[in-house]
Amino acid sequence: MLGRHLENKIKVSPCSGAQASPAPQNSCEFSFGKLAPHRYNQAMQIISWNVNGIRSIAKKNFRAWLSDCGADIVCLQEIRAHETQWPQELLQVEGCKLEIKMSERKGYSGVAIYSRVAPLRVLRDFDFDREGRILGLEFPDFYLFNVYFPNGKMSEERLNYKLDFYEKFLQYCEKLRQKKSVIFCGDVNTAHKAIDLARPKENEKISGFMPIERKWLDKIVRAGYVDAFREFDQSAEKYTWWSQRAGARKRNVGWRIDYFFVNREFLSHVKNCEIHPQVMGSDHCPVSLTLA
Repeated sequence: MLGRHLENKIKVSPCSGAQASPAPQNSCEFSFGKLAPHRYNQAMQIISWNVNGIRSIAKKNFRAWLSDCGADIVCLQEIRAHETQWPQELLQVEGCKLEIKMSERKGYSGVAIYSRVAPLRVLRDFDFDREGRILGLEFPDFYLFNVYFPNGKMSEERLNYKLDFYEKFLQYCEKLRQKKSVIFCGDVNTAHKAIDLARPKENEKISGFMPIERKWLDKIVRAGYVDAFREFDQSAEKYTWWSQRAGARKRNVGWRIDYFFVNREFLSHVKNCEIHPQVMGSDHCPVSLTLA
């Protein structure tokens, strides 16, 4: 595991934005010890996980999991807490830099990244994100985005917001892709194909599997982004989210709505992508990407 050369101090400071402008008020960073430099010739593992509340999962042995998972970067979605509400033991993780992007609305949305590898810069200022849904890290070889995409089930207005967010995020990625490769991960809040949920017929008119939402996933595939998990596993009954009702997880009645996408030019650097349903603590499970 990288980043074991530690200093016995905590540094707390505002993060720099995507531009050289002041960081948004709903963002912050916490560093504990020295980070390892990025080395292109070393393998890197990235984990993405919707934890459904950082305060909730902190009570479920998350700190031990974070230390033992072996990942160089851990991307979290739906943290639902501002930095003043963050569990203290999760602010001081050895050899890690913690980036937090919060929603302007307390107890809602939010993303965070634990990184043992030093990025060139942090990207956090997006004009289409006021709900704490995107954090980016730039490395010499690629951009990495941790995204908690909107849910469209609440109303037609929220569905339209979700679709607009999809489009603006893709446009942003396409601009950056002209410079270097793009990886994005997180809770996409849509299952792409019938194989990606247990009951496709019953959910065709439900947000999360509506044709108009799935068309955006078709669009990003046509644009040259690859669903990394399906490059390695074409089997059915592989899900990342289960309803907390009626024992859905125990019966494996789930949805695959958590993804890693990489642009096709970068695919040769992807060694593996796996789903980890054995990891409990949230209604989602982690997904990992290993770069060769």
